[in-house]
Amino acid sequence: MGNLDSFIIDVNDVFWSYLLIPLVIGAGLYFTFRSKVVQLRMFPEMIRVLGDKALPDARGRKSVSSFGAFTISAAARVGTGNIAGVAAAITLGGPGAVFWMWVMATVGAASAFVESALAQLYKVRDYDGTYRGGPAYYMQRGLGKRWLGVLFAVTITLTFGFVFNAVQANTIVSVVGGSFGGDAPWREPVIGVVLAVLLGLVVFGGVRRISSVAQVLVPVMAVVYLLLGAVVVVLNITDVPRVLADIVGGALGFREVAGGAIGTAIQQGIRRGMFSNEAGLGSAPNAGAAAEVSHPVKQGLVQSLGVFFDTILICTMTAFIILTTTPDLGGARQGADLTQTALTSSLGDWAGHVLTVVVFMLAFSSMMGNYYYGQSNIEFITGDDKKWVLPAYRVLVLVTVFLGALGSVSIVWNLADVFMGFMALVNMAAIIPLSAIAFRLLEDYREQRRMGIDPVFTRDRMPDLREVECWER
Repeated sequence: MGNLDSFIIDVNDVFWSYLLIPLVIGAGLYFTFRSKVVQLRMFPEMIRVLGDKALPDARGRKSVSSFGAFTISAAARVGTGNIAGVAAAITLGGPGAVFWMWVMATVGAASAFVESALAQLYKVRDYDGTYRGGPAYYMQRGLGKRWLGVLFAVTITLTFGFVFNAVQANTIVSVVGGSFGGDAPWREPVIGVVLAVLLGLVVFGGVRRISSVAQVLVPVMAVVYLLLGAVVVVLNITDVPRVLADIVGGALGFREVAGGAIGTAIQQGIRRGMFSNEAGLGSAPNAGAAAEVSHPVKQGLVQSLGVFFDTILICTMTAFIILTTTPDLGGARQGADLTQTALTSSLGDWAGHVLTVVVFMLAFSSMMGNYYYGQSNIEFITGDDKKWVLPAYRVLVLVTVFLGALGSVSIVWNLADVFMGFMALVNMAAIIPLSAIAFRLLEDYREQRRMGIDPVFTRDRMPDLREVECWER
């Protein structure tokens, strides 16, 4: 098993260093240039759009709002990657990895805008009046390549529906063990059953229930975690200048002895940044397509905001918690237990218990988002012939969650990097040629805003676009 793990790590290093990282950064810079830095220039508009009320769906029922879709994607984004992933990036790449996570978020937010605007444009109506869409849909409808969409749909279903959900369950078990200590053989199966039952109650209720639960969990968990982090930073306020110097110095090599340290910081920062905020990965557009909005650009802006919320806010707080309390990272443990140790050293044992609750909420909300990504893509593959497929998928997801709680999944994290990288590669192959359409949508949106009206898109505004289903007048 150790040899296999080492082999996967070697493949990851080559794959990310020489192919994926240059591609992701290059595409993000291209989108930034073509959109005239939409991710920064239209930041106030992102906040405004987030407050739009849900429009009624085709049957007059309450639909998923921009904020609802934002929370579904945030539920999948804001998970153990923000706590365990940031800790691993700092341990392996040093404080400089945080700087490159910031760079990845800023550049990647343009990619998030493009992919989510395209997902809105090419979404389809489901049998119950809700919407579904994502990369698989714009690969078939925008590029005319269904085979590419099926390849992506299979990959994201395996990655998010099963692999990532097993990791989330295992992380919950890990922090519970760190919080309560002791060797309790009953702990893993009991937690596994509880997680499977709770997730089952949500996922069998459909996308509206996922949205309603996520709209409660995501803001609560974010506020609690940010408050904890703020207290730690205030208690260690004199260390903040040193932490900022370590982050910038480590990123640019001012404080590094080994020549390869800068490369490690860049690779870990970008890899963990993508794992956390999912910009360009092709996962968040599946949630973005579920929203009922008046213009595709609105959801592109909201999903771009989600990248900043995830990385600049949540991940940065984790970094400051660790770096203000654990300045010597030599031999430090990786993962959520490092963050847990940093919290307890500043605030006491009670903070470790609070973090256990926060991680449970983070991981559980991620499971909901991960499940939905799989469901949307299974529906793409099967079409209307899915009477038995979705119930079977739901059961398999619950079984995976239970099994993930039972054993060690160290190798799964490395496999997840491979799957995640492949997903991004396939998604980039679609959004780079389709980005011209996203920029046309952006210009249409800005033109209507200049006229002082709330932008509304109908497909007759761009009659040359084919396979656009849901934007009739």
